[in-house]
Amino acid sequence: MYSVASCMNISPPRFEAPLAVTVVKACTERFRSAHLAPGTLIVQAKSCICHMCGAHLNRLHSCLYCVFFGCFSKKHIHEHAKNKRHNLGIGEKYTTWEPTKRELELLRHNPKRRKITTNCTIGLRGLINLGNTCFMNCIVQALTHTPLLRDFFLSDRHKCEMQSNSCLVCEMSQLFQEFYSGHRSPHIPFRLLHLVWTHARHLAGYEQQDAHEFLIAALDVLHRHCKGDTIRDDNGKKANNPNHCNCIIDQIFTGGLQSDVTCQVCHGVSTTIDPFWDISLDLPGSSTPFWPLSPGGDGSTVNGESHLSGSTTLTDCLRRFTRPEHLGSSAKIKCGGCHSYQESTKQLTMKKLPIVACFHLKRFEHSAKLRRKITTYVSFPLELDMTPFMASRYSLFAVVNHQGTLESGHYTSFIRQHKDQWFKCDDAIITKASIKDVLDSEGYLLFYHKQFLEYE
Repeated sequence: MYSVASCMNISPPRFEAPLAVTVVKACTERFRSAHLAPGTLIVQAKSCICHMCGAHLNRLHSCLYCVFFGCFSKKHIHEHAKNKRHNLGIGEKYTTWEPTKRELELLRHNPKRRKITTNCTIGLRGLINLGNTCFMNCIVQALTHTPLLRDFFLSDRHKCEMQSNSCLVCEMSQLFQEFYSGHRSPHIPFRLLHLVWTHARHLAGYEQQDAHEFLIAALDVLHRHCKGDTIRDDNGKKANNPNHCNCIIDQIFTGGLQSDVTCQVCHGVSTTIDPFWDISLDLPGSSTPFWPLSPGGDGSTVNGESHLSGSTTLTDCLRRFTRPEHLGSSAKIKCGGCHSYQESTKQLTMKKLPIVACFHLKRFEHSAKLRRKITTYVSFPLELDMTPFMASRYSLFAVVNHQGTLESGHYTSFIRQHKDQWFKCDDAIITKASIKDVLDSEGYLLFYHKQFLEYE
């Protein structure tokens, strides 16, 4: 049986080059040509053996740069790719699938085959509010509709190394199974809530919590519990450097923010790069001074955002976030060049953009004299062009909103099920929503997914 599904180098969306498609098509025709002459398939099958160990049943792969066959199971194709720098190959499987007893049992209990269509509602499921837990429900809806996170959990790739019933990643895996099981009755996330209380004690209790704070706490716990899913070195051992974590949370949500502090005397620059899971943006109307709007305030459209007269856009907030900021005399730093404390300017830039970019609009203002909610409308687009900051394009797939005041409010979310199909999630109630409903909403947390993933 011929298959290319096992080859990570050419399975979308990791490889974008059109050359890959041409190579695969040519290779496919070459293998299919074996059917033209009697007996050719048998001769070809016998000749397709690993050039290093002689086996032909260990997930044999062929190199697309030269004439070489290597088995995947014993990593002989990996050795060839590393030594020859031939990083494009195609896989073949000669063994048939024999279901296990457990798989046969599952097939007997689930005879109905599910077909995913544009009108399919699999993955849409309400969540019961367990007492002021709307902040958790809306984040769970956003996470369960994050494409790569969904693919990870539904493919059962988590290897748990924790005690039973204490791993948040295992519970999230079970949650994804519940969401995509096809059941329509609202799910009761009591185990998830218990684990969050256990591992993030500042969120314990039935008081109303901040959805943004829950998101960061959940990502942190998931990151810490993904011990068995981290990157390994060439010898198969786990990498001990925390800066090179390759767990699914870091792969999807982690970006890099560069901070450049420039001394106003010697103009020396001190640079640091810090990881981030989200970007918090100031809004007009807060106590923090907001700079003038970008071009387009006359009602035109810039970067897919509609500019009403005097309105603020997401791009405006990002431009303000990355503008140089004078730290002033009250925040002097010790300059490495001057060897004394000097005034300086600070500028943030995007060093690395994550696959999923989460933008937190800072609507809740807390200060010694003031506690209030900022209701300024911010226009955000369905398709976000981040080219002014770093070359990437993003698509909106989830929005978390807050209704009410700082003291009393309620969280809901919009999630994208298919392209241009949106639904509003209000705890256990899910209703169809229009794109206008989404874009006209106030917006508290905005989730964008990269349109194209770079090949690494």
